[in-house]
Amino acid sequence: MYPKRRTQPRGSIVTWISLVFILSAAALTIVQLVSYSRVRTAFPTGLVMAGVPVGKLDRQEAANRLLEMYSVPVALHYGEEVILLSPSVVGFELNLDSMLAAADLQRTQQEFWPGFWDYLWGRTESGGEIPLTATFSEERLRTYLQTEISLRYDKPATSPQPAVGTVNFIPGIPGTSLNEDEAVGLIEEALYSTTNRVVVVPLGRTLPPKLGFDNLQFFIAQTVDRYAFDGLVGVYLLDLQTADEIHFVYQQGEFISAEPDVAFTAASIIKIPIMVSIFERLGDVPDTETIALLENMIELSGNDPADWVMQRVLDPNIGPLMVTEDMKKLGLENTFLAGHFYIGAPLLIAFETPANQRVDINTNPDSYNQTTPADIGMLLADIYQCAQTGGGALVAVSQGAVTQQECQTMLSYLSLNRIGVLLEAGAPEGTQVAHKHGWVSNSLGVINTIGDAGIVYTPGGNYVIVVFTYHPVQLIWEPASTMIAEIGQAVYNYYNLEQ
Repeated sequence: MYPKRRTQPRGSIVTWISLVFILSAAALTIVQLVSYSRVRTAFPTGLVMAGVPVGKLDRQEAANRLLEMYSVPVALHYGEEVILLSPSVVGFELNLDSMLAAADLQRTQQEFWPGFWDYLWGRTESGGEIPLTATFSEERLRTYLQTEISLRYDKPATSPQPAVGTVNFIPGIPGTSLNEDEAVGLIEEALYSTTNRVVVVPLGRTLPPKLGFDNLQFFIAQTVDRYAFDGLVGVYLLDLQTADEIHFVYQQGEFISAEPDVAFTAASIIKIPIMVSIFERLGDVPDTETIALLENMIELSGNDPADWVMQRVLDPNIGPLMVTEDMKKLGLENTFLAGHFYIGAPLLIAFETPANQRVDINTNPDSYNQTTPADIGMLLADIYQCAQTGGGALVAVSQGAVTQQECQTMLSYLSLNRIGVLLEAGAPEGTQVAHKHGWVSNSLGVINTIGDAGIVYTPGGNYVIVVFTYHPVQLIWEPASTMIAEIGQAVYNYYNLEQ
């Protein structure tokens, strides 16, 4: 027989096993509680702060991560140049305290035990998103753009320059400049971003500055020098858009004072003042014969029609003096007509003017008709203003007797004075040049004075130009007339430079 074995009650074994499980569960729970407690000291897994994931990071780690991301320089691309802008340069600062406080609030919103239960079951704790709060100094950014970017990298436009030895201009070169206002907005966006910290700096195109109007005086003088002209040249130029003017007298490489102006023989240019006086007295319905005389006087430069129209409309005897008086009323004290054109016409009055009383310079002007570049230029400007606006000195002095329509008619007559030389030759074919020319020959047929005065209409602006040339011995038609044409071409080219 076998001996009987002692057995323990089954209940004791179960008890011990249960106890082991309970103790193990308790130990595991404690371990998990400790682990969860550590997890709760960090931010939730899904938390994004200022666009940067900071889940599972504590406050210091999250702060360091944000500072690292937002301290990356912004790359500014200016053309082919790349400039790295450190955020600190423009005073960029993260408001870490407020963002971390908002993150802490989100972390503590979930109760401990429900959160622990989610942790045990592996459910990720919702983190949410904390928006960026930061500041920067726009003033410092603008200063940086001005002093470190624009000053170094902007390319100024260059103005046109005269082409040496010609009447042409070398076109200016456009420049580039930083668009500051637009750049500030783009850089601000980059400073507040972690993914796009590259800015293509917006640039503006700067047009070449226009060559200074006063430079025309020296450019015209260079043109005279190219012809080795040893006589006297008087020039008056008026910009009809800005009222800027150039007025000078030039002789053998030197500028001579134009105060008072220099008296020149007006020759047929005096027919512009005659035309003004006639229109002042024409009335509303001029007869056809008077109109025909006017047209022949201007378009064909007829001397007989000039005499006949003065005798017909002004006075048979003192018509020239009436023209002179009209010019004085307009303030043109150096312009006069002292007799008719016909051979043997008496000199009605010997006029002395500031211009013909100069002792330092003398062009031997005709005692019958004289003017100056400035006088005739200002008269043309008065006609132009009257034609454009119906106002100005001509209308005021004539007390409305000269009308806008009549001024337009005067300019149309001057535009039909087509000779193909002098100022006309200096403008492209088809350009409207409302002008009157004149030259004087002595008894031997020698020319001493050539002049042309007109208004030139161009795409780049309208202007008055008057050129008189004088030589005490002789003016050879060529090259003198070509020189005047090139002076006119130089001015035309200036006004119509390609930008």
